[in-house]
Amino acid sequence: MTKTEKVSVLFCCMGNICRSPTAEIVFRHFVEKAGLQDHFIIDSAGTHDYHIGDAPDKRSQHAAKQRGYDMSSLRGRKVDLNDFTRFDYVLAMDEANLSILQRLRPHNAHNHLGLFLDFATRYDEREVPDPYYGGNDGFERVVNMVEDAAEGLLNHICKEKNLV
Repeated sequence: MTKTEKVSVLFCCMGNICRSPTAEIVFRHFVEKAGLQDHFIIDSAGTHDYHIGDAPDKRSQHAAKQRGYDMSSLRGRKVDLNDFTRFDYVLAMDEANLSILQRLRPHNAHNHLGLFLDFATRYDEREVPDPYYGGNDGFERVVNMVEDAAEGLLNHICKEKNLV
């Protein structure tokens, strides 16, 4: 990998106000902690247009803030077709959103499209549950799961791209 090449990662959920912005900010933190921020482009998006331009859900922000992550500057956006060529990894939070992304993905796209939790090492689940209609404990659980998968994803990319 050359100095000018960057690995690009896009996290996706339904509305881009809970799970995917949490994944974006946590993964960004792990990348910065490793001193690799110059090697990555990190973003998040939703498969639906419900919350374009909105800040992350206050409960997501609170759960993240409790762990030292500040999501206040993030804003919701919808996945677009260019994302499938701009991002090396497009990672869905659950099977339903992965299915939508698979239908949207152009046939000539060759990026990694899969589930984010496939990179987790401490969770057997394959999906990050949507906490939107539940209580605050659901948002805490999302942060726990995302931290695990973010660490696993960074380790995977570092090995694959010889970054460490």
